Amino acid sequence: MLSDGTARDRTIARARLKFLESAELPAAVVPEGIRNSWQRSKYLGICTDEVVVPYQPDYDRESRLVRAATPVLDRLERTLAGSDACVIVTDRKGWVRDRRVGEKRLSAHLDRVHLAPGFNYAEQFVGTNGIGVALEERRPNVVLGTEHFNERLQDVSCAAAPIRNTVTGRVEGAMNLTCWSGPARTFMAALVQEAAADIERVMYEFSSSQQRALLEAFQQVTHYGDRPVLCLGQDLVLANSAASTRLTGDDHRLLHEAATELGHAPRTRKQVQLTGGETVLMRCRQVDSSAGAAGYLLELAFTEHRSDEARTRAGSRSRDEQDASRPWPLPGLAGTDPAWNTVSRTVSRCARERTPLLLHGETGTGKSALVHATHALTGAASAPVILDAVDPRTAAPTADLSATLRAAPAGPGHALVLRNVDAVPPEQGPDVARALDAAAAQGTWIVGTLHRAQGVPEPLRHCFVEAVAVPALRHRLADLPALVECLLRRVGAGVECAPEVLPLLRRHDWPGNIRQLHLALREAAAGRRTYRIELRDLPPSLHSAGSRSLSAWEASERDTLVQALLEVDGNKLLAAQRLGISRTTIYRKMRTYGITLPARG
Repeated sequence: MLSDGTARDRTIARARLKFLESAELPAAVVPEGIRNSWQRSKYLGICTDEVVVPYQPDYDRESRLVRAATPVLDRLERTLAGSDACVIVTDRKGWVRDRRVGEKRLSAHLDRVHLAPGFNYAEQFVGTNGIGVALEERRPNVVLGTEHFNERLQDVSCAAAPIRNTVTGRVEGAMNLTCWSGPARTFMAALVQEAAADIERVMYEFSSSQQRALLEAFQQVTHYGDRPVLCLGQDLVLANSAASTRLTGDDHRLLHEAATELGHAPRTRKQVQLTGGETVLMRCRQVDSSAGAAGYLLELAFTEHRSDEARTRAGSRSRDEQDASRPWPLPGLAGTDPAWNTVSRTVSRCARERTPLLLHGETGTGKSALVHATHALTGAASAPVILDAVDPRTAAPTADLSATLRAAPAGPGHALVLRNVDAVPPEQGPDVARALDAAAAQGTWIVGTLHRAQGVPEPLRHCFVEAVAVPALRHRLADLPALVECLLRRVGAGVECAPEVLPLLRRHDWPGNIRQLHLALREAAAGRRTYRIELRDLPPSLHSAGSRSLSAWEASERDTLVQALLEVDGNKLLAAQRLGISRTTIYRKMRTYGITLPARG
């Protein structure tokens, strides 16, 4: 597909076709950067006639990169109005975060090739293109028409330049200019580098504001004592001597990940195991600035050097409870992962002491199961009352949420769980808070659950004294054998898994967590052909490791492909013959959907 009929384009196109048909290096007329990218693309097996890219519709539209790029893109959008040009910003991994197009015809073409927000244009997915090469080689570049590896992209030319953090030098993303094939190389390169520099300046201003906020928070806390304190921002780490002498860069990363999960819930605390095996109790507070969230302020307590006051406060707890490395079994639940042990101990203590608790974590991680198990350990005769802020009518069709809470059984021995706390409407927040406070005053154990701790409405924050994060299944895969055994006991007596099943289960991300694992095992057990669950009995989705959500049609295609491969023991040629497609298409579809099966032929 030639874009403008020039001799150069025809020469490039011939060199590309010859390169695809043989192992011969491209002709010298092809720019060196394009030749290198073609070789990488061919090695990766990138499609030449179809654009197949990952898609993630959910992303942070308020990230620092997006906010810094917005005023620059707004200006360029006004300048390019009506022209055959488009400006695009991606993050450092190639995910498109914003796009502004001058004309409708170009916009429609870019939609057809998925060069739109939410899609990934890294070289590893699309092959040679401006964005992918700029991020791969970390320098500005131009890709003109027939220089694209994929034929679907050869109607356009593009220039791209990395966007760098001027403080750290790290690449934060890429600025891209795309036009119909034909514009001069120098014009495109100059414009895109100028735009990238403008975004870098705005990001620097944001950094300065956020760094000032972190420094002020750090100084306020360290002024009054010598306990270990750590401030973590995107480009800044502040630590006093009590913290810096005991923490490494890897420890900073672990603590930052834990802080991101906790957010700024009131009195948020979490135990974190450091890289050297040492455990630290972390109290976290989010630091905000005029440019948005700046980072986190962490106050640390190393467990083996606790003060006399701390030992006094913990005197009522057993020594086993304070040793997070030892298992803490709960009825009906399984797992010995340190993070799970810490959560189990904390929830058990809160149940025993009737401490109002906020449980946060992804859907299906077992938050409700934790409450049921720990409440039962207190000797309570009644099960917890569970209400959902999303649909309070599940308990009382005619009452609002606050009235339903007030009508729930209260007093010692009772537990009241409010699910989806973040869904409480703002106008109902004060009434709901008063209802929870009244129940707690009567001795009821109050528990709130939600996905992320920072989603708690302001009127309800004081209702929960402690907060704890329930780990996702992908973060406690060491517990997978015990969890599988426990869940299979619920499915039926005598059901077990073949040895090769567990390795496949470990490779899965489990976005639905334990609930998804339970459903998968139940489906596999119901359809098994022998006394145990074999690989072929597992749902087709478990044979796929794709990172994006699939449409109903795509899921059906993936399941059909997996089933055909399983029926022929992974033989790609036989599967292709059964489906009436080529073996090349089989390999391409397997790569698209992340399908991994044992190869038998």
